[in-house]
Amino acid sequence: MLAGVLLYLAFPPAALWWLAPPAVAAFVLTCRGATPRCGALLGLVFGLALFLPLVEWTRTIAGLGALIALALLQASFHALLGAGLSVATRARLWPLWAAGLWVLQEALRARLPFGGFPWGRLAFSQGDSPLTPLAAVGGAPFVTFVVALVGAGVAWSVVRAGTARAAALAVALGGVAAAVGAAALVPTPSGGQAVQVAVVQGNVPRLGLGFNEQRAAVLDNHVSATRTLAQDVRAGRVPRPDLVLWPENASDLDPFTVPAAYEAIDGVVRELGVPLLVGAVLQGPGEQVSNAGIVWDPVSGPGERYVKRHPVPFGEYIPYRSLVRRVTDKVDLVPRDFAAGDRPGVLQVGPARLGDVICFEVAYDDLVRDAVTGGGRLLVVQTNNATFGRSGETVQQLAMGRLRAVEHGRSVLVAATSGISAVITPDGRLQSSAPVFGRAVLSAQVPLRDATTLATRLGALPELAVSLLGLLGIALGARRRALA
Repeated sequence: MLAGVLLYLAFPPAALWWLAPPAVAAFVLTCRGATPRCGALLGLVFGLALFLPLVEWTRTIAGLGALIALALLQASFHALLGAGLSVATRARLWPLWAAGLWVLQEALRARLPFGGFPWGRLAFSQGDSPLTPLAAVGGAPFVTFVVALVGAGVAWSVVRAGTARAAALAVALGGVAAAVGAAALVPTPSGGQAVQVAVVQGNVPRLGLGFNEQRAAVLDNHVSATRTLAQDVRAGRVPRPDLVLWPENASDLDPFTVPAAYEAIDGVVRELGVPLLVGAVLQGPGEQVSNAGIVWDPVSGPGERYVKRHPVPFGEYIPYRSLVRRVTDKVDLVPRDFAAGDRPGVLQVGPARLGDVICFEVAYDDLVRDAVTGGGRLLVVQTNNATFGRSGETVQQLAMGRLRAVEHGRSVLVAATSGISAVITPDGRLQSSAPVFGRAVLSAQVPLRDATTLATRLGALPELAVSLLGLLGIALGARRRALA
């Protein structure tokens, strides 16, 4: 349990990233020598200690029951990890197999069930770490692998006996130094054609889910903030932007079915005189609704759009709705399911070809990579965190954006309804940000980049390779156990 708490503290809001390797070491040591059944139980306890505090913001929407259910589901993958570690740590070179198993566990969680839930990956605790540049080499899975390998290496040094322990500790510390040194050598270029952007955070009328009942007020807030931006541009107080970004849910009123919403958006875009990426909820297809980013031009009006490809299960759509309703009536908080888009969010907004992902999609490797390989020269995260109040969710998501910037060598612009909106440079540095639950407009010059990192080119191959190492470790450990 202590190991799980330590790992939780490695993530924002505590953000003590250096606790991740010791947490891994403690968990691996706990599982080493255990039976698979005992390892599974230890993994379940570890997972609950991690996820109950990490995703406590879940209960602000769906209550304590939903938080417990989500934590149990995620902890079940750590139960599998614990069972696997109990076997793999019997084999030689077991720190290597342990690190591979950790990546395998994260790969499964990121895909199962209903498309997975990648929160709590070791890599997402390292947004401000000396190991962050490794994301440009092999993506988030490679960062997880190195963090887990360092932690397992520390565990290996602890189990050495007598005089061998000092030598093992020296080897482990040497491994840590080598990992940090290698990360420091990874180039993180940030140059490119400059474009002036403005990110609008209009804020919401009040905290919590109830703000959805005030959809017109949310739209008015963003229109008003954008109109102030236009006035500041005319007065010369801020540079004229080449494009402007609004967050997810900036208009929960469908501008194509609500004339007043269309007129409000179109009017402020014409006043501004530059393209605007609007986050809106659209009616259809059929009885469903769509979470979309719409390119709105000051001359031609609405044009290209991106529809969120990965709606959140039980948040934006309800699987097995009739069955779940027998357990809780909170399914009615989502009266209509959101449809899933079928193409990456690559949009031309003024001079910028950008890659758009919406809210939780920033956590999914393939969705972000598709936005870059499809031609996105910078990345945009449109998000609405108002539902989660002042919880850790918004800073956890921001840390993911910082890692993605390094992973793909792209600026990342986070547009949030109520914060934290941010401008992140391609090397992961937080250039500017807006406070939670405040109105703000971030004005910045960012580079448009065409070069791709090794991680972008390799895609899921590093994750597959190190996951296979984990499976190999289980096979070797099982063989050694059988021969014993």
